[in-house]
Amino acid sequence: MASDEFYMFRALDQAHLGLQQGEVPIGAVVVDANGDIIGAGFNAPVSSHDPSSHAELNAMRDAAIRLGNYRLLDCTLYVTLEPCMMCTGAIINARIRRLVYGAAEPKTGMVESKANLFAQPWFNHYVNIEGGVLASRSSKLLKSFFAQRREQGTL
Repeated sequence: MASDEFYMFRALDQAHLGLQQGEVPIGAVVVDANGDIIGAGFNAPVSSHDPSSHAELNAMRDAAIRLGNYRLLDCTLYVTLEPCMMCTGAIINARIRRLVYGAAEPKTGMVESKANLFAQPWFNHYVNIEGGVLASRSSKLLKSFFAQRREQGTL
């Protein structure tokens, strides 16, 4: 199976697709136990008019449709940014086995930055977590996007 960096580059590819559509550049892929990418997505709340259209949810929806099951057992989710509260809940409910993320999200991150929702004792599912994979690339892409938006006065 390929390395975490390989799959994070695929998530970054998704982030660039979102960037091309004017979305905040966050991308995600779901990988099954065989190492196959079975789901992909990028942030799209603006273009879809859907506040839940985060990269993680879009990738998990794609994977669930391909599998014909909402439970993504034995799958790994790669995402370029630390998940928010909504995405954390969806990851747990989908029974994702492993989460790998890039940059920390100091304002809304629910793995390490604001809280660790995954560590709460009331959940009946445990997710293995690896953070910081290609963090500088993910962070640079986001910082560049927001700097450009500030320059254009569109923030």
